[in-house]
Amino acid sequence: MTNVNEIMKNYSHRLPGVRANLWRMLNTGKLAGTGKMVILPVDQGFEHGPARSFAPNPKGYDPLYHVELAIEAGCNAYAAPLGFIEAAANEYPGQIPLILKVNNNDSLYPTKNPLSAITSGIQDALELGASGIGFTIYPGTAEKNENFGQLSDLIRQAHDVGLAAVVWSYPRGEGLAKENETAVDIAAYAAHIAAQLGADIIKIKPPIDSIGLEAARKSYENVETSTLPDRIRHVIQSAFDGKRITIFSGGAAKGTEDVLKEISDIRAGGGFGSIIGRNVFQRQKEEALELLDKVMNIYKN
Repeated sequence: MTNVNEIMKNYSHRLPGVRANLWRMLNTGKLAGTGKMVILPVDQGFEHGPARSFAPNPKGYDPLYHVELAIEAGCNAYAAPLGFIEAAANEYPGQIPLILKVNNNDSLYPTKNPLSAITSGIQDALELGASGIGFTIYPGTAEKNENFGQLSDLIRQAHDVGLAAVVWSYPRGEGLAKENETAVDIAAYAAHIAAQLGADIIKIKPPIDSIGLEAARKSYENVETSTLPDRIRHVIQSAFDGKRITIFSGGAAKGTEDVLKEISDIRAGGGFGSIIGRNVFQRQKEEALELLDKVMNIYKN
């Protein structure tokens, strides 16, 4: 519990309701009291389409499958768009902290400058008993000003009623090469922007060892970035010197050994945890539970 107490000191400026919901997430599941988090997110059906998301494990078409998996695995929280959260809240009220993803994008109209639609709101989150809202920003797009403004308004509303704000910060845009979206300088910048906008929990992708902005290259001459733990450490530093909970996505589907190696590196770099979707729910249930158990044991130990 000491780790959680130390983390909560960084949120002393938040209203009691927000702190209570952060406390609840940090003290739910197998990682309760450790200061680490593993969250199951299932927004991929909306973002990429149902078959691309669930055909590898057809049980995933059922919204209840995911919340049941999150509860059985001992996750800290479960995050999804409105429809899946409605199903979860109806069948399993209060059994796991819920994060309502209030903006979502689809793959039917590809664009280099995405702007997710607002698909639900604060009242929905309250009625469903959610602990927080989730929101994606795309630093680097031509739509960033509207995107940031939307988040700013929603975070204000969420905090006013005691909800925590979880921000997916994914750099994109026509001026940003695909390979630079996870460059270490850009990943750190994305985490910092989310923190500046008022995020309580920040989600980014694990950074790679490259510099995406030429203007930043000189600044990184004395920053160690050669290993993933080094890069994780720098990202955590960029999120208010570790004063904001920063967790890392599982990314594209990959083998078990690769998943666990990445988790070990995140843990070694001081990451607060992981938010793993496809690498979990696209596996058969027993395999998914086994993988999540191994992930949580790495964070525990």
